[in-house]
Amino acid sequence: MEKQSNMKNQVIDQILKSPVIPVFYDDDVDTCIKVLKSCYAGGIRVFEFVNRGPFAEQNFKILRNYKEEHFPDLKLGIGTIMHGDDADRFIELGTDFLVSPIFSECVAATAKKNEILWIPGCMTPTEIADAQFSGCTFIKLFPGDTLGPGFLKSIKPIFPKLRFMPTGGVDCSEESISKWFDAGVSAVGLGSKLFVKINGEYQFGLISENCSKLLSWAKREKQEVKG
Repeated sequence: MEKQSNMKNQVIDQILKSPVIPVFYDDDVDTCIKVLKSCYAGGIRVFEFVNRGPFAEQNFKILRNYKEEHFPDLKLGIGTIMHGDDADRFIELGTDFLVSPIFSECVAATAKKNEILWIPGCMTPTEIADAQFSGCTFIKLFPGDTLGPGFLKSIKPIFPKLRFMPTGGVDCSEESISKWFDAGVSAVGLGSKLFVKINGEYQFGLISENCSKLLSWAKREKQEVKG
């Protein structure tokens, strides 16, 4: 269990060092690999694949093997985990962390049993408190576009020991990153807004550029907050 606890802390440390987390799914595994490569080239070191399609498990296995061979310093997690059975399955497949859009007692129990980082999605102070009481230290603010940075500023003094990460409501702009980090987030998650498409085709070079700019802005904002 001590080894697992150390691994959990390593994931948290990597998130804090690389505080921009792409959130992605595609049925086509070659597209998934290309997106992963593009994000890594842009400096990303934490990546969330989501359990939202018929090939989620199959593609996660392939991504996991690919990252182990080519990007061993990358932390690869699985998102949209709703049930304890899903958590067990992806833990068996080697996920580095779990993310959910909700707070779930059964996922909390599975994460605790396996000493793995779980980032539950919360929308209210009550949900955040429930997550904290269950042992969570990192909270996903979801949906971020509904809650906004002002919500976090209001509730953060109540939860001084928790770290927060919004998903949804984060734009690929310096202004958006500045507002969220000024409000006190420790990281941000980005989905479709990060993954540029033109005429239905992913623009992998632009995805890398987006990642690089976002990381630069996020790290600068974190440094300014500390200062």
